[in-house]
Amino acid sequence: MPGKYDDIIGLDRPVSATHSPMPLSERAAQFSPFAALTGYEAVIREAARLTAQPITLGEDSQAELNRRLALLAEAAGSRPSVELTWFEPDGLKLGGEYRTETVTVRRVDPSLGLLELEDRTLIPIDRISELRGQLFLDAEADR
Repeated sequence: MPGKYDDIIGLDRPVSATHSPMPLSERAAQFSPFAALTGYEAVIREAARLTAQPITLGEDSQAELNRRLALLAEAAGSRPSVELTWFEPDGLKLGGEYRTETVTVRRVDPSLGLLELEDRTLIPIDRISELRGQLFLDAEADR
């Protein structure tokens, strides 16, 4: 049975005498999705971004951390280098992330509850979850 378009199915597509053919990259742009809601993708990405919740240290862990903070406060004048893990709250949503960096400590101020780093960054002591370094290993060996 003959088809409705059998007479034109084998012909080449028409070529305009006044317009040059559109490049394929521009032709494809005609069919790209329309973003009806500007910023919607960013909102979805932000909602999907995971954040951690701060942990509460047990009594033994808190006692050890306090002991290490006291050692750090005594040694702060010599600008000790330690590996510090602390909770950094997220500025956009509930929760945050734990960061671990090797830092140089400038001073420990228990009255203000702050640890000041060499670059003048202030870290609240109650956000610190772990301290490691040679200073603490040496103190363990002296005990």
